[in-house]
Amino acid sequence: MDDVRETSAWVATHSSHVLVDSSDSRVNNAGIEKVVENIQGSIPKVEWDYEGIHYFDNGPLSVQYLFVLDALNFCFWPDKDLNYDHLASGLKAALQNDKSAFDADRLQKYTGPELRELLKWPRPLPLEDERVRLLHEVGFELERNFGGKASNLVESCGKSAAKLVALVTRHFAGFRDHSVYKGHQVFLYKRAQIFVADLWGAFKGQGYGEFYDIGSITMFADYVVPAVLEQLGVLKYSSRLANIIETNNEISSGSEEEVELRACSVYAVEKMKELIRIKSGKQCGTGPLALVCWRPMPSFTTPSDALNLLLTAQHDIVVACYIFAGGNLEMLA
Repeated sequence: MDDVRETSAWVATHSSHVLVDSSDSRVNNAGIEKVVENIQGSIPKVEWDYEGIHYFDNGPLSVQYLFVLDALNFCFWPDKDLNYDHLASGLKAALQNDKSAFDADRLQKYTGPELRELLKWPRPLPLEDERVRLLHEVGFELERNFGGKASNLVESCGKSAAKLVALVTRHFAGFRDHSVYKGHQVFLYKRAQIFVADLWGAFKGQGYGEFYDIGSITMFADYVVPAVLEQLGVLKYSSRLANIIETNNEISSGSEEEVELRACSVYAVEKMKELIRIKSGKQCGTGPLALVCWRPMPSFTTPSDALNLLLTAQHDIVVACYIFAGGNLEMLA
């Protein structure tokens, strides 16, 4: 995903509100170096779906489930009771009850109330109309180009993670996660890359989850990771941005602040990955470099609290991953 890395690096070097604190940064307090020193030898191995909230039958239906799940995996925060677990487990239950629930023709017909019923959610979902539109788009494009099956989409990538991301973003407009920042196009592709990583994790790098270039994907730039990186001293915020966050004001999608938070997080984790490679003498990138949080983020008392959260897979609120080592299973063993 060179376009994600390159454009994120461009944002990091031209940012006005977010600064990545590394040895070559403007503040030069080397926040990245300190974090890497603290996590050396402490990176846990995290199993995909260790909580049992996902559907998996080791076949094409699992691929269909993951594609629908990742199409809808965004914007939970407006409803304080809703989180990713509700989405994943709700879709799992729906599929267990009716194996045809995610057939391409049916995806094109769902309404908002029907999606709520599918998830057993008692009130309108955040951005419900957009979620329904994305279901229709997924069903239509799968039927038009891939025989109605996400597994055919995956098989057409030739076991290339980068090609699968390109195919998904080419055919499914809802996955085209990019913005214009200071006149430059910036690519982030969060959910398209999550789909690849979910396949790799669910199928344990075999079958539909086998990708010879899995290390090409980046971390998944969401709105939670920056909070962790800021607490760890890796990201520094301008006083204006810090005030927006502290007063709980919304940061608009596509705004300078939002793009900087996400792109600088990608750049920072790439720098961490490179530094770990240098210090360990091992090549990072044999698995997905992923730093993701699926649940609401708590308040941190100290930076060490944030670091502890990064390094445990047993915490009630998980920041999970094939993490800074780029998913290198030898390093995580």
